[in-house]
Amino acid sequence: MKRWKEYDEEKERLVEPVHDGLQYCGRIDDENPDAPVFTMPASFVRMAFTGSSYVKAVVINKRHYNRSFLGILLDDTQSKIEVEQDGEPVVLTLVENLDKGSEHMVTLFKRMDNCHEYAFLGFLLEYGAKVEKCRPLPRKKIEFYGDCATAGEASEALAYCGKSDPFHEGELSNAYFSYAWIAARRLHARVHLVAQGGIALVDGTGHFMDGRAGMESCYRKVRFYQEEGERKDWDFNRYTPHVVVAAIGQNDAYPEDIMQDGQSGKAKAWQQRYKEWILSLRTLYPRAWIVLATTVRYHHAGWDRSIGKAFAELDDPKIVHFLYEENGRGTPGNIRVQEAMNMALELSRFIEALGNDVWE
Repeated sequence: MKRWKEYDEEKERLVEPVHDGLQYCGRIDDENPDAPVFTMPASFVRMAFTGSSYVKAVVINKRHYNRSFLGILLDDTQSKIEVEQDGEPVVLTLVENLDKGSEHMVTLFKRMDNCHEYAFLGFLLEYGAKVEKCRPLPRKKIEFYGDCATAGEASEALAYCGKSDPFHEGELSNAYFSYAWIAARRLHARVHLVAQGGIALVDGTGHFMDGRAGMESCYRKVRFYQEEGERKDWDFNRYTPHVVVAAIGQNDAYPEDIMQDGQSGKAKAWQQRYKEWILSLRTLYPRAWIVLATTVRYHHAGWDRSIGKAFAELDDPKIVHFLYEENGRGTPGNIRVQEAMNMALELSRFIEALGNDVWE
């Protein structure tokens, strides 16, 4: 990793973020098209190229907590790289020692949730390299709203399946192995993940930002960690999913598990807030299928019963309630790759069973 300086135009070419050969996917803050900001897990920029033995990326990172790792896909080979400096442009060597005569596809993706964000300033290739046309993104579109499980937090803690999380500083988190992105790949669909570790539905609960911000105040935003008055709204006209998966309702048990008695006033109030949030998603996406779910991560079944009651009251033929075979009975920590793969298989089969017209 090197600090950015003006590159040698006789040796390298800068592929700027506005280059029409680059392909983007995800909820990305591109108000400044010369420095789009990546915040959401699984969001990516992709480039096909020939004639270069390496690819570098120039980014400016901003860390909120944990260490900061970026995901890399070279064709079908995955790796990661750490960004150690904050607040200044740095050059990251993503891949090297390539055959210059072959065409390759490189994807720089957000491995982690809003624990950090980075502005993308472009790719660097050897002088004379050519940017090729990327294959089109899939026509099918899915959007997920969720917490750590949807973001892929600590998914690579493979030895801790069925156990609490080991100590880590973000190096084990990988959205590529979240059940959500795996399911989207299996369905051959593009995906937006609006997901954050520790987030609850209701403001004032959960672990994210010490419980100050829940999904109900974040789901319309592009970036979660800006000051409230500065957080930008997402333009929902830019991406219209065929399927929306709402996987929220586990971190609301902190600091009090109000679903131990599902008949309490607090439990009924949460159910009403949940129903109002789903109705707001329906307003945004009048024609989408909406899947109500939680995950296999260990939690009290009262949360799923409450969602089930909200589902019955919504009485919408294109809103469905889905429970995994091991719903709420899995790892007490975050979802591991093994569990995520099983979840993705179950969820994708459930969506496929809705019929071919789900993608119309």
